[in-house]
Amino acid sequence: MAPATAPPHAAKTAPAQTAPIRAIPAKATPVPPTPAKPTPAQAPSVQAVAKPPVAAAAPEPVKPAEPDKGSATGLPLPRFAALRSDEVNLRAGPGTRYPIAWVYKRRNLPVKIEREFEVWRLIEDADGVKGWVHQATLTGRRGLLITGAERTLRAAAAETAAPVARLQPGVVGQLLHCDPASDWCQVQVKEYRGFLRRSEFWGSAAGEAVN
Repeated sequence: MAPATAPPHAAKTAPAQTAPIRAIPAKATPVPPTPAKPTPAQAPSVQAVAKPPVAAAAPEPVKPAEPDKGSATGLPLPRFAALRSDEVNLRAGPGTRYPIAWVYKRRNLPVKIEREFEVWRLIEDADGVKGWVHQATLTGRRGLLITGAERTLRAAAAETAAPVARLQPGVVGQLLHCDPASDWCQVQVKEYRGFLRRSEFWGSAAGEAVN
């Protein structure tokens, strides 16, 4: 059973650009001191009658937040797509007047579309590198990128299923189907078809349905 291997997915050597996450501490609100109970000499001569408790109004149902939509297509953002060809220019801004930052060399490489501006799309790759590409260089057909260590493509959606192929990190394949209720997706890499866990590749959001 021959392993499915492939060269590095993009013509770039810079490390992934990541930013540290910092939590803003909440401001402490001082608690006012509890007033002292009146002494018998200070007690009022007339005792107030306690009012019956007022029933609290039922809270309004919380409406689920609507996903952001692209200004050019109206499609949800962010969303995954794939590179259409073996040479795609990643630019520093949305236009040909902006310099080329990278040149991708892998067809079907999955990328995440984060913004739209006319015919340009701001994308992010698996290494966290961001830039702008023309919409014509993208396709809606879904791709995947093997990440981490060597992965086992299995004949069914189970750890005990028979192995189909060994996939090395950096291998690019096609994402065929993902059930939103399952952690497994059906994929194809070269002539091999089988199942991988979502955690074993990049190109699908958790709980996302792919058909």
